[in-house]
Amino acid sequence: MTVTLVDTGPLVAAIDRGERHHPWARAQLAALLPPLFTCEAVLAEAAYLLRSAGGTGDELFTWLQRGALRVDFSVQGEHEEVGRLFRKYAPRMDFADACMVRMSEKWRDVVVLTLDRDFHFYRRHGRKVIPLLMPG
Repeated sequence: MTVTLVDTGPLVAAIDRGERHHPWARAQLAALLPPLFTCEAVLAEAAYLLRSAGGTGDELFTWLQRGALRVDFSVQGEHEEVGRLFRKYAPRMDFADACMVRMSEKWRDVVVLTLDRDFHFYRRHGRKVIPLLMPG
């Protein structure tokens, strides 16, 4: 079974009807089997962006409560690898991206749901392309 990791962009787009990729993000979330995995850095970014756009971000907590969204990643246990990625891809990579790339290394069969084109540049396990699910 393919594990789906979800980045900030699709979460924000799925909730914020004013986002350009709202229909695409809603369709992806409806089609993918839960749970979708993410990290706390992504949730922090998404909550900030949603509040900045005048929303509440409450949907994020609803998805967590329902089990549709899961956070099973601890930076504490992965700080060396996350830091290595963060430095390797500086200044392009932000903290949430580093966590997502590290998470992608934890599963063999994984896809990252993202709007961030920087993921075309990042690699997992040094040289492997990260499978992506992005709008065309």
